[in-house]
Amino acid sequence: MTQPQGIHVIDTGFVRPGFDAAYLVVESGHAAFIDCGTNHSVPRMLAALERAGLTAANVDWLILTHVHLDHAGGAGELIARLPHAQLLVHPRGARHMIDPSKLWAGASAVYGEEVMEREYGRLRPVPAERVVEAGDGHQINLAGRILRALDTPGHAKHHNAIHDERANVCFTGDVFGLSYREFDTAKGPFILPTTSPVQFDPEELHASIDRLVALQPVAMYPTHFGRIEDVARLAGDLHVQIDAMVTLALEAGADADRHSRLVDGLAGLYAARAKAHGWTGGRDALEQLLRMDIELNAQGLEVWLDRATA
Repeated sequence: MTQPQGIHVIDTGFVRPGFDAAYLVVESGHAAFIDCGTNHSVPRMLAALERAGLTAANVDWLILTHVHLDHAGGAGELIARLPHAQLLVHPRGARHMIDPSKLWAGASAVYGEEVMEREYGRLRPVPAERVVEAGDGHQINLAGRILRALDTPGHAKHHNAIHDERANVCFTGDVFGLSYREFDTAKGPFILPTTSPVQFDPEELHASIDRLVALQPVAMYPTHFGRIEDVARLAGDLHVQIDAMVTLALEAGADADRHSRLVDGLAGLYAARAKAHGWTGGRDALEQLLRMDIELNAQGLEVWLDRATA
């Protein structure tokens, strides 16, 4: 799906259609991927190049917003197929792309080896000489088009958003929340924050959102999913919900059943807001679509709460 100014939305195929996006930015025969999904997404990435009239040799960059596996799991496999491309990644994430063993071990401890192989595929290292660390403000020049990395913690400490200065849009990874097209109504897109483990920080997330909004972009491109406009309203919705989610966590405290309390509280919060937004699907349907996100958000809030109250 081609968007304005040479931006292509790629459905990576992870989980379900319309769940996980990567992006292809094309300028004068040069290209940059932003995020890449999993190993299983690589054929889709290459097919997007073909649809754009390009080949793997036209790609100068694979840019990662952060190294969570739904964004970066396929980086090693994709880079191996891009003869001239370099990998741009936050300094805190670079070592995990060069040696992904800790990423694999951590995720496998949660999901198990069988699930990891099925959902992500075995992680392939990226050669160190092809990795470029992108500190705050780092710029790359894509045939005269400036793409600038912005250190945007709150979801993860290894998170960059990417400002495309020519299009005046931001590729936001997970820092500007989740906005699935199934929840769109006449009022526009619906949005919610993502607080997945293990580095959620509400103050940093508020500040990162404000930093992106201050650029006055015409649109955001979150990984989940696709182009969204009405940026100021959506930012306000995120701020309100971050505070509401933190309140739910504090109220759950150290209760033995706090996880189930948080899951139920988050589902209730999102269902009420979706209904107010004009979405008529009902809570059961919402919980089906957001089951994974609600579970991860609850886990992330618990990790934050344990850290904040230690």
